[in-house]
Amino acid sequence: MDGATEIGFERMLNALKAVGEETRLRILALFRTGELTVTELVTILRQSQPRVSRHLRLLCEAGLLERYREGTWIFYRLAEGGPEGELARAIMRYIPFSARILQHDGERLKEIKEDRKGRAIRYFSENAEDWDRIRSLYVSEQEVEKILLEVTEDMKIDDFLDVGTGTGRILEVFADRIGRGTGIDLSREMLAIARVNIEKANLDNCQVRQGDMYDLALSSGSMDLILIHQVLHFADDPSAAIRETSRLLRQNGRVIIVDFAPHTLEYLRDEQAHRRLGFKDGEVIGWLEAVGLESDPVIHLTGEALDLSIWVANKKNI
Repeated sequence: MDGATEIGFERMLNALKAVGEETRLRILALFRTGELTVTELVTILRQSQPRVSRHLRLLCEAGLLERYREGTWIFYRLAEGGPEGELARAIMRYIPFSARILQHDGERLKEIKEDRKGRAIRYFSENAEDWDRIRSLYVSEQEVEKILLEVTEDMKIDDFLDVGTGTGRILEVFADRIGRGTGIDLSREMLAIARVNIEKANLDNCQVRQGDMYDLALSSGSMDLILIHQVLHFADDPSAAIRETSRLLRQNGRVIIVDFAPHTLEYLRDEQAHRRLGFKDGEVIGWLEAVGLESDPVIHLTGEALDLSIWVANKKNI
């Protein structure tokens, strides 16, 4: 582990003991991508909640997993920092994912993710025509748009990417500031509305296409500005989405994330398919810095029911 942080003997021993048991190794393997709840792990492993919780506690105590509470849900994810985090990722490289039991676990994990995606797609389909009004319930979109233009006024934007473009509104906002604009969305219903809006506004320099925030199918280093506007709270793995967008940035490029500050409105999980109830400043900054992006001070906007945060980060010069 050249260049890695040194881990003490006892800490390494505790970490290795923690994964030296079949169920705990299966659990660790499931965190190759994304975050999971206890309920999801119980469904995948076909074991009782107390037993799964005990295994998770041991993995967290060993520093291999991180646990955090968000409203009534508790999420777990692979440790991101420190020597135990490095060790966890090193162990992951040697896990035999082709083993039959891990293949079965992976199939059940896929089913859970497909169910999540299906619920989100149904929500977007049912609310596509009313999407801009729904978003305006939180903080004035006009206020957000004004700030987005202000924090990019120093940029020459040849290529712009709007991740989760929805109705294409952000493409309209930036159209006269950019050379080319591309909007990506998973929902065909959203894209149909976005195309109509783009045609109405005569935005010849903008286009939309179907795509996944985790695999944007665009060339590395091809974008000057990328916006992720009120999309991250739907993501199973927010850090992976940020990592994918960072791949696309040119030197001196910029990524802007607009999303909710932490809140307690649990009904948004069921009614609006939210996966996360907002994000702490440091959580998103950590993900940005982990992929080599330098963060500016976070901008906070207060709404009637929900507050918004705006993270601005720039790609470092090599």
